[in-house]
Amino acid sequence: MNIKLTRLLTLTIILFTTACNTPGAGDTIMVLIKTSAGDIKVKLNNETPIHRDNFVKLVNSGFYEGISFHRVIKEFMIQAGDPLTKYDSGSIPDSLKNFTIPAEFNSVLYHKKGALAAARQGNEINPYMRSSGTQFYIVQGKKYTDDELNGAEIRINNQIKQGKFNILVRETSDSIRSTGSSATDAEIQEIASGKMFRYLTSTPDFKFTPQQRIVYTTIGGTPRLDANYTVFGEVIEGLEVVDKIASEKTDPSDKPLNNITILKTKVVRK
Repeated sequence: MNIKLTRLLTLTIILFTTACNTPGAGDTIMVLIKTSAGDIKVKLNNETPIHRDNFVKLVNSGFYEGISFHRVIKEFMIQAGDPLTKYDSGSIPDSLKNFTIPAEFNSVLYHKKGALAAARQGNEINPYMRSSGTQFYIVQGKKYTDDELNGAEIRINNQIKQGKFNILVRETSDSIRSTGSSATDAEIQEIASGKMFRYLTSTPDFKFTPQQRIVYTTIGGTPRLDANYTVFGEVIEGLEVVDKIASEKTDPSDKPLNNITILKTKVVRK
């Protein structure tokens, strides 16, 4: 058989199989993540369809199999999804900027213990807070006091405002450039500051809901990440495995000394 025809036939079969294994958009989608430390089952949120569908495609393709948890911080989170961790590079690789998808923030989805969320680059180079298309983390977190939550609210609002201002500066600069005009950095900052003032006077500050405060003070999580990183699922089985991985000893770069890999992922039913 012609080599090109064989490759085309193989690709068609793969795409057909992936499509058949993808649940409908309204279904409750569960994913089993089998790791060398135990099994974790997660439920994906229909409120974040871009992240949900992207994750399902990666799972169905076998993308995550053989990938390691490359960043682990106790009482914070465990992170995986970098394809370069399939090989021993001797350091933590960074693929956050190679494939990104739009943020999908939703006020009802937050960083409680067991939350599944997308990693991303920082606001200074990623003001739109776009998510990594492959890297994810699962929150372990810890319990917080109301005073600590008040401090987290301040930090979150500062991050939101700084990110918004960075976007306004970039958009102002691009707009001026598109007209063939030029402006100094000071002039661009002044225009962006005027737009920022209008934003601040029309947009309320971020606040944790009473229910979120109850969860963060009794169950725990990582509240300072809310409204800045996209939560797109949650653990429904295997929180003890998350705790186990989070307790692993790590090197100075937070990479586990004992390599923990994802053995298999698959979409499962309830």
